[in-house]
Amino acid sequence: MPRHLETTIARFPIAGEFRISRGSKTSADVIICTIHDGEFQGRGECVPYKRYGETLDSVEAEITGLSETIASGMNREELQDRLHAGAARNAIDCALWDLEAKISGISVAERLGLKLPKSLTTAYTISLDQPDKMAAQAASYAHRALLKIKMGTEDDESRIRAVRAAAPNAALVLDANEGWTEANIAHHLGVSAECGVALVEQPLPAGKDNILAHIDHPLLICADESAHITADLSVLVGKYDAINIKLDKAGGLTEALRMKTEAERLGFRIMAGCMVGSSLAMAPAVLLAQDAAFVDLDGPLLLAEDCTPSLRYEASLVYPPERALWG
Repeated sequence: MPRHLETTIARFPIAGEFRISRGSKTSADVIICTIHDGEFQGRGECVPYKRYGETLDSVEAEITGLSETIASGMNREELQDRLHAGAARNAIDCALWDLEAKISGISVAERLGLKLPKSLTTAYTISLDQPDKMAAQAASYAHRALLKIKMGTEDDESRIRAVRAAAPNAALVLDANEGWTEANIAHHLGVSAECGVALVEQPLPAGKDNILAHIDHPLLICADESAHITADLSVLVGKYDAINIKLDKAGGLTEALRMKTEAERLGFRIMAGCMVGSSLAMAPAVLLAQDAAFVDLDGPLLLAEDCTPSLRYEASLVYPPERALWG
């Protein structure tokens, strides 16, 4: 029986407001791709991202544009050549992984050689705000092992110090979302190191980060917006110490796995990250993240309500997906 593709737009309200240097949002707007083969179905979720020129309509159109090709049996390898990296390819790729697992009875974890995938310590994100409000947020979650703090202003020193004082025992990752400049980066890196920050993510705009090859790195600097696919990695050597791999950037688990292998070969630390989405979007990333140095898969924790079934989160841990959810 030919395969059949369906897309569904879902909106998950965010608990409060999620704010970064480029703006804020109050809901996670996602597209769920479902591929049926008559007996089984595979699902994947993507988050269209405005920063990369994506909208719900444009991404849904990309997905449905491959309906006939998917019906004729297109596999994951063929998909890599048919669609560019991004949210649309991610949704289809993850749906195909899930469908393969359902048809074969062999889980994605088993296919990846993960006999017993483990729970992981994930970051919890503190949104960008005034220093006192960020400190209050951090204090509320100071019991967590790892906090990811959104930055990206001219005066992030006060925010860094306020958060560190409010959460003295938590490991900290700072994410500037391209919001720092050549004029203030050295200062902010120095303050970050003084406050015991473990890693700073994408401090400068993608394409305007050459200075990173010529300044001191008093702590790890991680590429996010500068690193989408495997082909991006070689030019980042010497500028960054780590790479944030996200399925929506890479265009699915297939490319993300290749990217991870090459990043490790080049000597980068690995961070497994996410957009703000439901447990369905996080599930394949949990498998990608199994031996990552940093895990940032807290998307569902930021939502007022998650999909059902969902991932299991306990304290700072996220557990591998059950079959009913994905994979």
